[in-house]
Amino acid sequence: MATFLYKLGRLAFRRRHFVALIWVALLTLAGVGAASAPTAGSSSFSIPGTEAQKAFDLLDQRFPGMNADGATARVVFKAPAGEKMADAANKAAVERTVKELDTGSEVTSVTDPFKSRSVSKDGTIAYAQVRYEVSGMELKDASKDALEDAAEGARDSGLTVEIGGDALQAAPHTGSTEIIGIAVAAVVLVITFGSLVSAGLPLLTALVGVGIGVASITALASALDLGTTTSTLAMMIGLAVGIDYALFIVSRYRAELAEGRDREEAAGRAAGTAGSAVVFAGLTVVIALVGLAVVNIPMLTKMGVAAAGTVAVAVLIALTMVPALLGYAGAKVRPAGHKARWMGGGRGAAKTPSGGGVAAEKPNMGTRWARFVVRRPVMVLLVAVIGLGAAAIPASSLELGLPDDGSQPTSTTQRRAYDLLSEGFGPGSNGPLMVVVDAKSAGDPKAAVKQVSDEVKDMKGVVTVTPATYNKAGDTAMITVVTDSKPSSVATEDVVHEIRGAGPEIKADSDANVLVTGATAMNIDVSQKLDDALVPYLVLVVGLAFLLLIVVFRSVLVPLKAALGFLLSVMAALGAVVAVFQWGWLADVVGVEETGPIMSMMPIFMVGVVFGLAMDYEVFLVTRMREAYVHGERPGQAVVTGFRHGARVVTAAAVIMMAVFAGFIGSSESMVKMIGFGLAVAVLFDAFVVRMAIVPAVLALLGDKAWWLPKWLDRALPNVDVEGEGLRTHGDAAKGTKRDEELVRA
Repeated sequence: MATFLYKLGRLAFRRRHFVALIWVALLTLAGVGAASAPTAGSSSFSIPGTEAQKAFDLLDQRFPGMNADGATARVVFKAPAGEKMADAANKAAVERTVKELDTGSEVTSVTDPFKSRSVSKDGTIAYAQVRYEVSGMELKDASKDALEDAAEGARDSGLTVEIGGDALQAAPHTGSTEIIGIAVAAVVLVITFGSLVSAGLPLLTALVGVGIGVASITALASALDLGTTTSTLAMMIGLAVGIDYALFIVSRYRAELAEGRDREEAAGRAAGTAGSAVVFAGLTVVIALVGLAVVNIPMLTKMGVAAAGTVAVAVLIALTMVPALLGYAGAKVRPAGHKARWMGGGRGAAKTPSGGGVAAEKPNMGTRWARFVVRRPVMVLLVAVIGLGAAAIPASSLELGLPDDGSQPTSTTQRRAYDLLSEGFGPGSNGPLMVVVDAKSAGDPKAAVKQVSDEVKDMKGVVTVTPATYNKAGDTAMITVVTDSKPSSVATEDVVHEIRGAGPEIKADSDANVLVTGATAMNIDVSQKLDDALVPYLVLVVGLAFLLLIVVFRSVLVPLKAALGFLLSVMAALGAVVAVFQWGWLADVVGVEETGPIMSMMPIFMVGVVFGLAMDYEVFLVTRMREAYVHGERPGQAVVTGFRHGARVVTAAAVIMMAVFAGFIGSSESMVKMIGFGLAVAVLFDAFVVRMAIVPAVLALLGDKAWWLPKWLDRALPNVDVEGEGLRTHGDAAKGTKRDEELVRA
């Protein structure tokens, strides 16, 4: 591995024009494809295997043209103070609005509040239900505009009008904080490298990689049904890992220059050593993202595969484009320890008295910290573990759910419509349950449907059960059930489970099948599906990555320690997410307007992404220790050596990744906001507590045992040579031949 990447790095350095041309061509091709591709909205949402999805599929068969999973809008009207909706002027305004809404090209039905009894008991609030033939993700802009225009016309007559439902779904925007994140990354790179050119390379290559990835997703969005959230996630992860991977290559290149090697040789060795770590770190991220397919939720699978593709592009760019750009930069990229004059350069390290050219370096902060940990490993380990354990405590009260209009900011019309419906009809009216009775096999379909209605009416928490609506054949019926609790509450979930629990008894009595569906039931099923998939997913992803890390480190205990440390960091990060988004701690600082259950996919998503990113730091930091140990250093000294060479760069990489993720906290999409916050906090815990404290403490305690591997396993494993042992015979003659003259020219 190291030898191949060494040759690839040297080739890219020599053939820099050709390599740069290829990547520019790919970026251009992806950009043209994105520009010419049809616009795509959010991806369609289906959950194979769930009861709610089975009910939707059944309704499509038995109620042709109904489009049970089509978009819905609730146009909520409120009369002016002191008036009623039944007043002549107000009633006329509502009827005009209903008539106008019914003319929409994608509208299948519109209910009149006065005919469907959708007027509140006090007569001040009413709502019209609009159904569309396509989902909210596929609804045309013209239909959305017509909906808003109709509402505006009713407002002109003096009514308060708000629109709820999924018909007005909007593409998320991230705001200016995303740009701030990139700016922070630039500042960190400049401080780390002490040079604008060296700092600019990782940013440039990361932007190229993200550009190719996001443009490709945009170009394929319509054909593959990829939504806006998919490209946002790919941008978030691709930008973070792209900067980090290039950062490690450039940092190792500068270290090789400081050892006296010429620039082509340094580029080759940087690709062979740090590049090997990049490959395996990238593989762990890709495994974690592609592994989301285990959940069997198409939207989540597509998000994971698209983000994994962007990570793969970032790895390829780090291995080829970065060495090529280093060739273009020439002497402008200085050896490690040399800064530009405007940053205090020119005060080179002093030589040793022997004149051997070895710098008498002052121990850096990473070296001092590593020495402290090696001397006090038990104390450091206890403090770190107790601290992460305390941060994880809120995770014990984790409540899962999917966001509805009640979690929207109060400034949105969806949230105002939600509040008006709660005021006029109770909180359960915002998420009614749809009970589907399949009585095709029943001897008396109507009697079976009546039995279902009667049993549901008597259930605790049920407020209203509407009369059944039959299909033309009379063998299938729909019953709408309104609960006394809000859609995302545990009480509503209990009602769903109780209705489903009565199904077997009804089946035994009448041969009728009872299915519960609707947006609320679908959310409950998604949460359950994600919860059930968490353990298998964790076993698959951690298991595959564990095997990969055994190959990389040729050790059993080091990968085991890495996996256990990851579990600590991800639980602490989930605790922080619960504290902010569920409990409301620091909610104003983060911009959380409404607290509530944590998004159902958050735990499994954090497990996947955080594990991949955590292994990045594990690979980058510990491979340096492994390299020192293989070259003859004692275990404790190898830990110090790894920190001397890697701590500064890993710290910079972590700060950059945190800044990039934190930039997405400004998103208008609650899912993106929560993911950005969760990943930023997870990187903080994993990089600075687990990798910087727990890892060196455990390695110091284990000593030589840390690198133990059974002989039979050692013989069976392939030798990937991540530490670059095979490069010792390559290019040593080039050492020192050009260093002095390049420094003079610089």
